Amino acid sequence: MIVEPKIKGFICTTAHPKGCEKNIENNIKYLSDNPKINLPDVKNVLVIGAAAGYGLASAMTATFALDANVIAIIFEKNAQKDRNRTATAGMYNLAAYQKEANKRNLYLKTIIGDAFANQTKEKVCDLIKSDLKKIDMIVYSIGAPNRIDPETGEKYMSVIKPIGKEYKSKGIDLTYYKMNEVTVQPATDEEVKNTVHVMGGEDLKLWVDILEKNSLLRDNAIVLSYSYIGPKVTHDIYLNGSIGEAKNHIKQTADNLNREYKVKSYISVNKAVVTQSSSAIPVLPLYISILFKVMKEKNLHENCVQQMYRLFKKIADGHDLTDKDGFIRIDDLEMRDDVQQEVAERWEKVTDDNLRELADLDGYRNDFINLFGFGLEGVNYSEDVEIEVDEKSLGIIDLINS
Repeated sequence: MIVEPKIKGFICTTAHPKGCEKNIENNIKYLSDNPKINLPDVKNVLVIGAAAGYGLASAMTATFALDANVIAIIFEKNAQKDRNRTATAGMYNLAAYQKEANKRNLYLKTIIGDAFANQTKEKVCDLIKSDLKKIDMIVYSIGAPNRIDPETGEKYMSVIKPIGKEYKSKGIDLTYYKMNEVTVQPATDEEVKNTVHVMGGEDLKLWVDILEKNSLLRDNAIVLSYSYIGPKVTHDIYLNGSIGEAKNHIKQTADNLNREYKVKSYISVNKAVVTQSSSAIPVLPLYISILFKVMKEKNLHENCVQQMYRLFKKIADGHDLTDKDGFIRIDDLEMRDDVQQEVAERWEKVTDDNLRELADLDGYRNDFINLFGFGLEGVNYSEDVEIEVDEKSLGIIDLINS
């Protein structure tokens, strides 16, 4: 099948297997070309939500920069040849990652399953018992639209909305890459509560509980979750909105885990990057486009893998690891005063007439299509490609279709 991008706004319904593979190879090259990170106590890593973004970058950093054994959990779909549907990008990403790990005889087990489900947690516990005995680090990186409570069966839906008042801002129409005005009505109390159920710390706590119950966590194991703070222009829709409430809950959960168990639970605040999730948040595509232009001009720009490499190095160093609020700040370059001042000045001046001058629209669009394996150098997009992932030959464990 010849695969072409089918994009509308922040949704792409196709993914290119060779392009995704090239993307993974580029990131592995970066990790392989840099010095190994010395974290001797971290040999066995569980990454919950490893299909893309910071979760995938964390898993690959653990494999190729730490030489750690990794169990990666994804919730992705294989191709449907009879309907000419490609697999999801996350499926191709993990297939390429698994292939490269297998080549090097490195331990990587990919599990396709719902991370919120008891079945997945039990399968992971069985795998740890048989293969690794103990986990030294958990990375929790899930950005899900919904969650089914494993005990009650109730389905919760997350929303990206402000709290208490209507939100208005300038933004970008991602279909035409033109300026537009964004208006979002405030979330109801029920929507906020449901967003916390999905994106907060409930599921993280269940993961730590079941691992502890089965004596599968090493004492002082690291528990990492990710968050975002950003500048004032994004606060009403993110930090002070429904997602922000969920992030507050996951921070409270992390703090409680430190008191309840012998773990070192941290929240890392990361830089804004192009993901399918961030593209869906009003205001962020415009902000990110301007931010990227400024950071590239100052030679400060980093992608997900570069961020996670620096995060793991910071953890290994251990010096001044957290700020006064207990966060690890890997967004320090984004939030530098000179960067934010320049971004703020451009934000005030930006119009359709000067959008491409003040913002990195080409960079944003390229990063977005790269997520789905398109726009990569060295890939022949006119050739016929196999769209189905051979899960069995790669050793991928598919709980959904098993």
